[in-house]
Amino acid sequence: MKVVSAKRREVSEGDMTPMIDMVFQLIAFFMVLINFSDIDQDQRVHLPKSELAKPPEVAYEKPITLQMTADEGIILNAGASDLLSIEDLRIALMRQSQVIKAQGDDIKLSDVTVIIRADESARHGKVLEMVDAAQQAGFETFAFRGKQSQDSGFNSRE
Repeated sequence: MKVVSAKRREVSEGDMTPMIDMVFQLIAFFMVLINFSDIDQDQRVHLPKSELAKPPEVAYEKPITLQMTADEGIILNAGASDLLSIEDLRIALMRQSQVIKAQGDDIKLSDVTVIIRADESARHGKVLEMVDAAQQAGFETFAFRGKQSQDSGFNSRE
């Protein structure tokens, strides 16, 4: 007589709990480590100190960051190595406004916030020329950046 033994076939699965736990720990680590407000900053620009400066309550939806260095060169995009003159800035902002207008109803020039970061030793008249260039291109909303002074109760970030 032939005896047939019943073999159990079980599917063995690995425990995914440690891997999921590690993924969440990595996400939390990078969220704490990354400072998103530093992305648009250029190290060539040293902001003036002000007691009134404070971080924005909400991040801007559609920002364009303009930065002016101590020698009054203008940086349009974060990380750009070449500095623009006021006339080059006018042309670049006109191009950007045309691109935004061409996108149609998705975005309007009134939705865009122009963030201006000027070095503490830059002349105020040159900063106003940057604002004028942006206004001529059709931009309406502006935000100026400064470094918080130590006695304001905030940390010394933008």
